[in-house]
Amino acid sequence: MSAQEPVIDVRDLKVTFATDAGDVAAVRGVSLRVEPGQVLAIVGESGSGKTVTARSILGLLPETALASGAVVLRRNDDAASSDVLALSPARLREVRGRDAAMVFQEPSTALNPVFPVGWQIAEGLRAHRRLTRAEAHREAVDVLRRVGIPDPEERAKHYPHQFSGGQKQRIVIAQALVLNPGLVIADEPTTALDVTVQAEILDLLRRLPEEFGTAIVLITHNMGVVADLADQVAVMYHGRIVEQADVRTLFSAPQHPYTRALLDAVPRVGGPRLRPALASAVGRARTAPAGETALTAAPSSAAPVVEARSLTVTYPGRFRRPGFTAVDGVDLTIHAGEVLGLVGESGSGKTTIGRAIAGLTPVTGGELTVLGTQVRGIHEREFRAVRRRIGFVFQDPATSFNPLLTIAACVAEPLLVHGVAKDLDAARPRVDELLEAVQLPKAYGDRFPHELSGGQRQRASLARALALDPELLIADEPTSALDVSVQARVLDLFARLQEELGFACLFISHDLAVVDLLADRIAVLHHGRLVEQGTGAQVLGAPRDPYTQRLLASLPVPDPVEQAERREAWRALVTR
Repeated sequence: MSAQEPVIDVRDLKVTFATDAGDVAAVRGVSLRVEPGQVLAIVGESGSGKTVTARSILGLLPETALASGAVVLRRNDDAASSDVLALSPARLREVRGRDAAMVFQEPSTALNPVFPVGWQIAEGLRAHRRLTRAEAHREAVDVLRRVGIPDPEERAKHYPHQFSGGQKQRIVIAQALVLNPGLVIADEPTTALDVTVQAEILDLLRRLPEEFGTAIVLITHNMGVVADLADQVAVMYHGRIVEQADVRTLFSAPQHPYTRALLDAVPRVGGPRLRPALASAVGRARTAPAGETALTAAPSSAAPVVEARSLTVTYPGRFRRPGFTAVDGVDLTIHAGEVLGLVGESGSGKTTIGRAIAGLTPVTGGELTVLGTQVRGIHEREFRAVRRRIGFVFQDPATSFNPLLTIAACVAEPLLVHGVAKDLDAARPRVDELLEAVQLPKAYGDRFPHELSGGQRQRASLARALALDPELLIADEPTSALDVSVQARVLDLFARLQEELGFACLFISHDLAVVDLLADRIAVLHHGRLVEQGTGAQVLGAPRDPYTQRLLASLPVPDPVEQAERREAWRALVTR
């Protein structure tokens, strides 16, 4: 294959879905070319058509889809190219994996839970090549080694649930690479990953064009990932490509208003805040006095809403195994009207602290006072009155809502459980008020959760959390799965409601830029211990702990030039 011949050439692609309400045009005349070894990023908000375009390349559209145009894919063996839209099902099976492969967004659903990962990789090899089981297993182990899985000979025998999220994503990438395809389609490959794990996966993806000669089509809404990885960028809006340019040109001089709006919506560490800094008279967001570290400095003017002293949470072991300490001696406070950002990678103990404050996980050591009540050892019946004063925004509202109930019934649940309203009809005026407060039409109360977009469901989740006018709100990764434009609207809404209602908040996130946007103070967790605490300027502007420094260096920024420098700084930190 010559350098001028594209691996994939999409020409005037149109995709329409047949629905009960009529035909819906998802892709409207898209044309794209990807050269060998090139990374093309397709960006845009949910519903823009980027995933439908990517799935068209592998013929993965559902039966309700009608596609026209041409999707010309080059063969690995330099044979004549094929129009994927015209291939039979049998020929499509030959193309998938061998000529083009896909890395799916959620590796847990892409991997079969009942088979070892080595067997699953070998299965793809044997489906396309005449190999013995032993030969396929050897190649599976080799590709696991190439994607950075430690001890691949032994780990190939393990099942998906025995791997971390980042390792599962590496395994899915190994599945895609094992047949050396000319093209890999990566659909949101880092969305659910912590910034430290994300940096490792991006480093792996960056090596693919260099070491394997693989072209990549990257589907993402993370503009920092685009700046870190892409050579070319195509911006999609309402099924059309509104702008396409090389990565440096697009970030430095975007031409289309939608592209400019998309880049403006990206939060940046050290950028403008959504909330004004709280008054230093009450000690919130104050700097530490001389001789006092940011870790020990704490407001003392008013009684805190939450106060933890040597907080410890240990999960009991099973089958005579020792227990696991998820939170180890943490000291933190949250004052009235204050937003405390809690950051750290998966397994650091962030969610466990949030659940302990809400009374959902028992405290096993230290002291935890929530709204004036000592939580350790308290009975559920006694804590019920306290829980009424606490709101909880879950990470994934799609799974926290009952799919059989309307949005109105879901939002009304706290009112009914705590006896504020006797039935849904009595609660409906309050529900309508809450929906309008989170900028959802009250008519949406009659819809079911699956009929709302991700951003709309997150707004409804926020409405439910505010139903009882809580004094404390616990928000657990409330924007991690949202597009940047939707995330910006949800965060702006959150800041406005917090200013109007004045609730204290524990904001849990792995996105440092989002936390910097909202929080008065930031606390960093690592392996259950609090390693650093202070204002955004202290923790993110001048981090003292090596872990905080690695965390900050792992965060991709939406600037290709700056990100190239940060990538080298990250490599220097991880190789120490």
